[in-house]
Amino acid sequence: MKYMTAEPFRIKTVEPIKQTTKDYRQKCLAEAQYNVFKLRAEDVYIDCITDSGTTAMSQNQWAAIMRGDESYAGSQSFYRLKESVEDIFGMPYVQPVHQGRAADHMIAKLYAKPGKYAIGNMHFDTFRGNAEVVGCIPLDFVIPEGRSANQEYHPFKGNMDIPRLRSYLEAHASEVCCIIMTVTCNNNGGQPVSLENIRETSKVAAEFNIPMIMDSARLAENAYFIKMREPGYEDVDIKTITREMFSYVESAVMSSKKDGLVNIGGLFVTRNEDIFHQANQHSIVYEGFTTYGGMSGRDMDALAVGLQEGVDAAYLEYRINQVKYLGDRLKEKGVPIIEPTGGHGVYVDGRKFFPHIPQHEFPSQRLVVALYEEAGVRAVEIGACAFGKKDPETGEDIWPELETMRIAISRRVYTDNHMDVIAEALGDIYKNRDQYKGMRLVFEGPITSLRHFTAGFELIDA
Repeated sequence: MKYMTAEPFRIKTVEPIKQTTKDYRQKCLAEAQYNVFKLRAEDVYIDCITDSGTTAMSQNQWAAIMRGDESYAGSQSFYRLKESVEDIFGMPYVQPVHQGRAADHMIAKLYAKPGKYAIGNMHFDTFRGNAEVVGCIPLDFVIPEGRSANQEYHPFKGNMDIPRLRSYLEAHASEVCCIIMTVTCNNNGGQPVSLENIRETSKVAAEFNIPMIMDSARLAENAYFIKMREPGYEDVDIKTITREMFSYVESAVMSSKKDGLVNIGGLFVTRNEDIFHQANQHSIVYEGFTTYGGMSGRDMDALAVGLQEGVDAAYLEYRINQVKYLGDRLKEKGVPIIEPTGGHGVYVDGRKFFPHIPQHEFPSQRLVVALYEEAGVRAVEIGACAFGKKDPETGEDIWPELETMRIAISRRVYTDNHMDVIAEALGDIYKNRDQYKGMRLVFEGPITSLRHFTAGFELIDA
């Protein structure tokens, strides 16, 4: 007899969360200029603004913290981390950094060039910010299926558009400084990239002598999708898949706060010894000595364990299926989402949810505000604010093709009952969607690609 599977863990420690009134939440929103990044976490009932650094660590990770060696140079914790990273990445040179955006900064310093282009499937926002600072121009070449919020099924909507990449390089190879493959693809729903696509992209990069890098914050989730969806990998274990993924790139970066199952930390990993020595010097200047790179010994030990737990097949099955559960509940209520659901969250189509709110009035941000107002649930906009920009020549607004609200699910934190609360709240908002009006941007910071973190809004009354 076959029984239902449940979470592959049991709960040992709990953290109380508080519920608030709608009136209270409305006051909080007004004080935060309707930007949920500015809310106090204690005023959030279910926090889905990100899956980064919000993991519940395991008993083995907490035990590993007690082994932390805080030696300035040559820490035992570093060597335990190095061994764990080599096992999963299959790459020999490891430089810790304090978190993912420090690794993005390292890419920008080592690979990005002023006035040159960095081509990716869909670049992560913190790399975009670092690229903008150094004057490098990021281009997204994800396949057409990954550029729209249609419900048509495609197993790997994060794939690079190989014909478009080749065509561009045939004309502009000298203007391209690097190719970056992001796995999974954050901006279009946590959609995975196939091994075949990684392999073919690598061949094109090698043909034009352009270094290829992997942004691998969610490497384990991507590997799980390969195992589940790509022919020929059904019986291949997760670590074998990750090693093959990284065999096609020169370097990789990771925000360890995702699939590393820790609350802080990042990695720069490479097989190029010369690049590694440059990364060491960069770390000494900006992060710390090479064998801690901005991380404490105890955090490196927690990461060494977390990386191994993150590639566990039973954990990944639970993880991916919890996200799918929420997606299925939302579809039952008619809520339009990107399909298939990805690895780390559910993405609601803001334009289809609020078809009467034009993109320049930030429909997905309005949905973020409504969800917090009604249920105390904090999500995040991935749309007009996060990825809107100005045409450098005409000054006209350029709006992104995808306009979504991301509901990011923290790892090993919430139960399916919490998913039900989110689904019920969004279902009710959807029933009353015609009552909502748009928003007006009243403040943005100097770096456009990072403005969503600090932007200010006001509600449009009429």
